[in-house]
Amino acid sequence: MKSFRARCTVWILVVMVAWLCWAANSVAGAEGFSLRDKPGEYLDVLHDGRVAARYMYACDTSTPERTVETNKPYLHVFDAAGRAPITNGPAGLYPHHRGIFIGWNKIECAGQVYNSWAVRDGVMLHKQFQHRQADARQAAFTALVHWNDAQGAPYVEETRTMTLRRGPGAARLLIDFTALLKAVCGDMKLGGNADHGGVQYRAANELDLDKTVYVFPKLNADPKADVDYPWVGMSYTLAGQRYSVVHMNHAQNPQGTLYSAYRDYGRFGAFFEGQIAKGQTLTVKYRLLVADGEMLDAALVQASWDEFAGKASASPVPPTTVRPADAKAAKKPAVKPTEKPAAKAAPVPSKQP
Repeated sequence: MKSFRARCTVWILVVMVAWLCWAANSVAGAEGFSLRDKPGEYLDVLHDGRVAARYMYACDTSTPERTVETNKPYLHVFDAAGRAPITNGPAGLYPHHRGIFIGWNKIECAGQVYNSWAVRDGVMLHKQFQHRQADARQAAFTALVHWNDAQGAPYVEETRTMTLRRGPGAARLLIDFTALLKAVCGDMKLGGNADHGGVQYRAANELDLDKTVYVFPKLNADPKADVDYPWVGMSYTLAGQRYSVVHMNHAQNPQGTLYSAYRDYGRFGAFFEGQIAKGQTLTVKYRLLVADGEMLDAALVQASWDEFAGKASASPVPPTTVRPADAKAAKKPAVKPTEKPAAKAAPVPSKQP
């Protein structure tokens, strides 16, 4: 009997320790949103107990393969059931396009040119979480990310804050993305072009290429020439399910922003060129709405943008242009995770999409 009681006591202690370990890595509200961390790998954002998004922050440089797979943090968006991402990871066509991500393929600083788009010649290293919070209404976290060169020294220190809430109307999820970029290496220029820079969303690689469409808040829109759209939408089909994403550009972001919104493989987002003096910072803000189904109504999208941009009064609902994706977009072979990263900073920007 004593032996049985002793075994029961041991099992109870094991369960309690396991629960305490789980609780130590979780930040949860009474209902609604919660956070669950797998230290060194990813942070889950849960809504009503289901994974809504996953912040991937592992950085493993033990082998060339793992370095390529884990060379930058990004946010995966999950399906409504919380079972699988609807965004891309480090595989398939252009595997450096991952979830919701940030980077430029031509960053000039102190006589060097860095590529944080394909993340060559270093890594974007998640250093630590500075803040994590979740409750019934929202989940938010702030991460310090060092954009490191090949020698492991940061040329940019990024403070990234992501806030997730239930979206308005038919939108399942609202994601606010704020990045504070500090120039560490010297006076800095963020450059490149609209297909190789900025804050972007990349749909899962398995989407139906023939069913990707883009929506613009303007008649006769030309995304390769028009600048400073308040928002752009994309709809795509994955495993028979339709998804729609709206990418919003804050009114205080740098002017001259171009939206690369035409690729059939579902990568689109906002690009700008800018300069940051040494030791100074640049803050950029974006909002994304995610819906299960066809594109959200323009009136709902515009109202969400007004709230995001801090408008005192409602903006007119713009006319829209719907354009099919460019089926002629270049389809170069995917970069395999086994490829070795370059050993030193490239003198010219990458030509890879």
